[in-house]
Amino acid sequence: MSIKGKIFHGIFRYRHLLKGKLTADVIDENTCIETLRRETDQAAAKMFKKIEGLSYQQADFSEFYAQWILVNHAPKDKVILYFHGGGFVMGSAQSHKNIVGNFAKNLGINTLVFNYRLAPENPAPAAVYDSVTIYNWLLNKGYSSKDIFFVGDSAGGGILLATMLKIKEDGGMLPAGGVAFSPCTDMTLSGDSHRTRLKADPCTPKGANKTYTKYYVGEGDPMHPYASPLFGDLKGLPPIMIQVGNDETLLDDSVRFAEKAGKAGVEVNLKVWKGMFHCFPLLAPMFQEATKALDEACQFIRQKLL
Repeated sequence: MSIKGKIFHGIFRYRHLLKGKLTADVIDENTCIETLRRETDQAAAKMFKKIEGLSYQQADFSEFYAQWILVNHAPKDKVILYFHGGGFVMGSAQSHKNIVGNFAKNLGINTLVFNYRLAPENPAPAAVYDSVTIYNWLLNKGYSSKDIFFVGDSAGGGILLATMLKIKEDGGMLPAGGVAFSPCTDMTLSGDSHRTRLKADPCTPKGANKTYTKYYVGEGDPMHPYASPLFGDLKGLPPIMIQVGNDETLLDDSVRFAEKAGKAGVEVNLKVWKGMFHCFPLLAPMFQEATKALDEACQFIRQKLL
């Protein structure tokens, strides 16, 4: 692991000290979700920096908020549909403005990020239904399915994969492919990494996975493919790349999904990075592992889309 990679690993592990807290955060049913959402949005607003060569524009989509991130000289007929992360309970197009903007700039393709409905008010499969709705809107605007690529991080990565399953079940045309950064694919939390990587994980607060997935499932079935794509019929899905760190509790969500997809005949490219943490590629170009991982993802997309 690079020196800068180790520094960021340490920053995430001890970030509570930077906030003036002696102990790390714990997420449980007593945690105020509205406070988490507000703090996420406020932090994102403070960190936002204008990125040269990009412009931002609200989409003319009426059902919920969606934002175009437009790249200078990007091809007009290609589009990335981006599924933001946030544990299924927080995050938005606005909170991900920097993250998605940096990604779009590196890739060179116009990107649409949208506000799917959040749990616990709207448990699964609300986010998946919203995702299918905006995908169909893109198709109705004249984009071909082969010119649309799905990208998502964390919870958004899981929603991305579940959305593919929903489109397939509906008999629709699937997108050209997908890239998922540290996706959540198993709401039953049955992967061994939830135990074996618990101490190694510097990013995930204690109790967060259990609390967030419980809110996302609600009164539904945690094994339903629209909640947990790991348990779906993966045959026929388009090419998928998954980037994940070895030091995260969600490691097995990626590894098990990739193994099952491969056995189902899906073209799947799984990259597990030693010493890396949750969604680290989105921190490019701050350290070399993030930069290399993001470059690999962008190359994968270009190969399938351009």
